Amino acid sequence: MKQAASVRFHYAWVIAAVTFFILLIGAGIRSAPGVFMVPVEQEFGWSRSSISFALSINLLLYGLVGPFAAAVMDRFGIRRITMIALLMLALGAALTTWMQASWQLTVLWGVVVGLGSGCTASVLGAMIANRWFVQQRGLVMGILTASGATGQLVFLPLLASLAETEGWRTASWVIASVALVMVPIVAALMRDRPSDKGLSAYGATVTDQELAAPVQNPFRAAMNGLFTGLRSFDFWLLAGSFFICGLSTNGLIGTHFIAACMEHGIPAVTAASLLALIGVFDIIGTTLSGWLSDRYNNRWLLFWYYGLRGLSLMFLPTALSTSTFSLGLFIVFYGLDWVATVPPTLRLTTDIFGKQQAGILFGWILTAHQLGAAVAAYGGGVVYTILNSYFFMFIAAGAFCLLASFMVMRIGRNALSANVSRNV
Repeated sequence: MKQAASVRFHYAWVIAAVTFFILLIGAGIRSAPGVFMVPVEQEFGWSRSSISFALSINLLLYGLVGPFAAAVMDRFGIRRITMIALLMLALGAALTTWMQASWQLTVLWGVVVGLGSGCTASVLGAMIANRWFVQQRGLVMGILTASGATGQLVFLPLLASLAETEGWRTASWVIASVALVMVPIVAALMRDRPSDKGLSAYGATVTDQELAAPVQNPFRAAMNGLFTGLRSFDFWLLAGSFFICGLSTNGLIGTHFIAACMEHGIPAVTAASLLALIGVFDIIGTTLSGWLSDRYNNRWLLFWYYGLRGLSLMFLPTALSTSTFSLGLFIVFYGLDWVATVPPTLRLTTDIFGKQQAGILFGWILTAHQLGAAVAAYGGGVVYTILNSYFFMFIAAGAFCLLASFMVMRIGRNALSANVSRNV
């Protein structure tokens, strides 16, 4: 088998590029409901709650399918499952153009697209980074994580323009076509393991052995991963801190930021542009975070990420009430930290539980992230209804982030102590 050091351009970078575009397209499709909601509501006369129900099913499956997707990919191959997921995204988006009842939206966009998007999420990036890279793994994970923000930046303006000029059905056909075009590209270029190309992982040495494909039932593998995690205090810390990550990003800011801006007299279009700008800085911050996670203590990185995010959220009510400069400062500061937590969280998961278990366990940790997002998305609306203000939610989310910054400092301590005891 060839060693990575003898290859001038390693095929792992081709795999990373293909994965980047898969995740970009998946993120773009997941962002489409925000554009389609009002046109669909106006055309069919469905209630906002019935449309939101379909989207909540989508978000739930996006989180829950992750660990099972990782187990299925382990068993049947990344390329095969990714192709099926892209076909599901294309099918779900295309068939919505013929729907006539709200339950059909729930089945198509909630279930079909939800299942497909769950297989084209951070779990896929984690598996690619762990299988194909020894060196630069954190940097690669940072780039792949940033593809989510890139997908929204690329697709949202296009979909909004198409929905306004040509109708939401045309926009649906566009995203279905993009997902479909990606299928033969994945078939031609994606490979499951470095050994499929006669290579070792990028940066691997003779002591780095490629893990064999598991033969156990994927459902059992996913549940065994969960039970393994539940017995570990480190898993609870990783999942708990990631729950707070989802609560303080997608759930709160991603869902309620525009409404909070409008409450302070900022027009909706301007607020949406500010939210997109957060995505721009997220690309920079997450990529830099991946680079840092290869070089520095990941617990300390998470400590600063959560702590600074908490302070920025506590500053947001003041920024909304004072000046444009203050709000711009929040956009830059918070945007750089948006999902910078992903690369060090994956790195710690891999270091503690091993490469074989990392994909499935990270899937369950990502599920905790989505649960946190769901709590903040729903809870933010409830709190606003009661208090007629988002002030309490921003302050509470900031406080939770400060709590997470201290939680992460305990990650890996038990494993470290056990290693020290064995070596004495």
